[in-house]
Amino acid sequence: MKRNVPTFTVGIEEEYLLVDRESRRLAIDPPKALMDECEALCGSQVTHELLRSQIEVGTRVCANVTEAREDLVRLRKVVVDVAGRYGLAPIAASAHPFGNWSAQLHTDKDRYQALTTEMQGAARRLVICGMHVHVGIDDDELRIDLMNQMSYFLPHLLALSCSSPFWEGRDTGLKCYRLTVFDALPRTGIPERFSSYTEYQRHVDILVDANVIEDATKIWWDLRPSARYPTLETRVMDVCTRVDDTVALTALLTCILRMLYRLRLNNQRWRIYTPMLLEENRWRAMRYGFDEGLIDLAKGAIVPFDELIEELLELTAEDAAALNCEKEVAGIREILRRGTSAHHQLRTYEAAIAAGATKDDALKSVVDRLIADTTADL
Repeated sequence: MKRNVPTFTVGIEEEYLLVDRESRRLAIDPPKALMDECEALCGSQVTHELLRSQIEVGTRVCANVTEAREDLVRLRKVVVDVAGRYGLAPIAASAHPFGNWSAQLHTDKDRYQALTTEMQGAARRLVICGMHVHVGIDDDELRIDLMNQMSYFLPHLLALSCSSPFWEGRDTGLKCYRLTVFDALPRTGIPERFSSYTEYQRHVDILVDANVIEDATKIWWDLRPSARYPTLETRVMDVCTRVDDTVALTALLTCILRMLYRLRLNNQRWRIYTPMLLEENRWRAMRYGFDEGLIDLAKGAIVPFDELIEELLELTAEDAAALNCEKEVAGIREILRRGTSAHHQLRTYEAAIAAGATKDDALKSVVDRLIADTTADL
């Protein structure tokens, strides 16, 4: 049977935190009219999230990364403009620098109530935001095969996206604290390995038949076959504060998937490593971002991150050209040059403290930086 050639279409979902412009605190209970206005302008592309202080946007199915950027910019602008009319602002960061999870209100929807009832304290702590990227892979078996191979690169993508160094007013020492919160839920982390889509579905069915989950949407791995769309959904990344960073990472991961598919056509494939080894690199990305390098599992040694990325960019150069996203992929080097959102947040905080600011004022200056950077590339 002839396989479907992947479409490599792109869809991006981003979650934002709403903050009060004056206090810089999370907007615990934003007015209903704010969401009503966003929905009037964007329809179902703007939705509620678990907490009332969160808002999610999702692009249309886009033929390429250029289209995805245009739609994402449009959505961000709507949220920024509408929130501004209520004295609020969105920040594209995976954690608020000094927000308190216990003070948050949950969105009144059945699925969110069911989640908090089932997960209890683990769900109530989810004052975190992520970025999910869907890439069109129309063939079920191919999605599983590419998921098995793509897992190797998840720590690389995470390291380039970190935006959650603070938690409840403290520097956590991690560039990505978000995943320490999210990993308290079951069915998270590096995905399992499956020999076929049938094997994957059989495992899902066991959980469904046991009434543990309703369907595969309750599997929250860092990378998963989407249960709603014919896509492979990458979920490991922090939400990027700057749109250009979001687009660069989307372009890179799409190119990686095309590269893996291209290898497959030549009867080649990326070596499969155990989740144990991939989790080690995932932890390094959470802890250091791209500052301390990752383990090159073939060499069995830690290699500087910029060397790994240059090798990856070389491997996917043909794919960037074919997908017409060379300019966007080049943004990866710009992230390495100026740092991730986590780097910017920490520098802003340290500079404020060095200038004599109190801890509270320094944290507020971080929020100000996030507000500004969320709109910087619009």
